[in-house]
Amino acid sequence: MEEKAVPGTQCSSDAGRSGDAGGLGAGSVTPRTLSRCEHGQPDSQGTLHRALDFKLQGNQCYKAKKFREAIGKYHRALLEMKGFLAVTDPESSPSPSPAVPVQPSSCGRAPVTLTEEERRLLESSEIECYNSLAACLLQAELVNYERVKEYCLKVLKKEGDNFKALYRSGVAYYHLGDYDKALHYLKEARNREPTDTNVIRYIQLAEMKLSRCSQKEKEAL
Repeated sequence: MEEKAVPGTQCSSDAGRSGDAGGLGAGSVTPRTLSRCEHGQPDSQGTLHRALDFKLQGNQCYKAKKFREAIGKYHRALLEMKGFLAVTDPESSPSPSPAVPVQPSSCGRAPVTLTEEERRLLESSEIECYNSLAACLLQAELVNYERVKEYCLKVLKKEGDNFKALYRSGVAYYHLGDYDKALHYLKEARNREPTDTNVIRYIQLAEMKLSRCSQKEKEAL
C-alpha cells in the first residue's frame, strides 16, 4: 500500500465492529443517494470518491496496524466499486452477488458510462483493495489462507503478473498443503523479482515438502 493516506481521514472503530462485510448491507441506500435521486442528479463522481476515500482510510488503518478496521474499510470500498461497475458495465463486476445500489439504477435511469480514466482508476483500486485485504489477513494470529488465496486469485484474474498476488498465492497454497501450486505461483513471482528473499525461502520450503512427500511415496511402495 504505497499510496499515502489522505490527511484528516479517521481510522474509526466502526469498521472494526462491522466485520468483514464492512457493515454496508446489500439493500442499503445512503441518505446522499436518496437526496440525489429526489433531484434526478446522477452521483457517479460521489460513488467514485466514496470508494477511493474508504480505500485510503483502509491504508491509514493498515499503517496504524489496525488490521480488522482496515479490512472493514477495504470491503466498503469494494462494495462501492462493485455496485458502480455492476450498473455501468455488468460484465466488469467480479461477483454476481447483490451489491450496494448506485444512484443511476436506484433512480431507474440509464447507466452511467465510465471514462477510460475512471475505469482504470476503479480497476487499479479494486486490485489494491484485494491485495491489501490479503496483506491484512496475513497479519492475523490464525491466518485464513483459503481467504488469502481467494483474494489473490481475484487480483491475478485482472492482473496476471502482479508480484504481490503471485507471492501471496504461493504462500497460501503452501500453508494449505498444495505444494505444486505453491511452487507454480512462487516461481512466477521469482521471475518478476529474482532476488526477493521471501520468495526464495518459500520456494525452498515448498521443494523440501515435495521431496519429503516423494520419499514417503517411494517408501510406501
